[in-house]
Amino acid sequence: MSRSGLQYLETTGIDPVTGLAVDVPTALNRTEKREVIAGGTVTAGDVVAFDTGAADSARSLTVTQAGATANGNPLSCGVALSDAVAGDKFEIAVKGYVENVHCVGGTALGAPLTAGRGAGSVDTALATDIASAFGVTLEAEAGGTVDLILFGS
Repeated sequence: MSRSGLQYLETTGIDPVTGLAVDVPTALNRTEKREVIAGGTVTAGDVVAFDTGAADSARSLTVTQAGATANGNPLSCGVALSDAVAGDKFEIAVKGYVENVHCVGGTALGAPLTAGRGAGSVDTALATDIASAFGVTLEAEAGGTVDLILFGS
């Protein structure tokens, strides 16, 4: 059996400093993050992809908004957690729980997802997709976004 990170399953707790109740699932949301460099303008909630325009190994740490690819974008590697412009260092979610991810309208609860069929967004996976499954929705799309579990690698 293997274990990755903190394993704490209580839903509420008490902050030892303030004595106030704490929503533990919010504090320990189990999102795995990576710091990357923006290769262009990125908006929080965008699906991002490795920037193939960067040189050499910088391609593995430079990301841009995932471009639209009809069968899913296999370069997609995470979700932007904040806005960034070219050259900024910022965090992306690469695995786990992520809120307010841009998605194609009509995405249903429990839908398997493909990244990058629409620029910077997720969409319901199809059998013809060339990209690996990106995640699964935890709610139906509302206002162009969805909360999801990102599968990561």
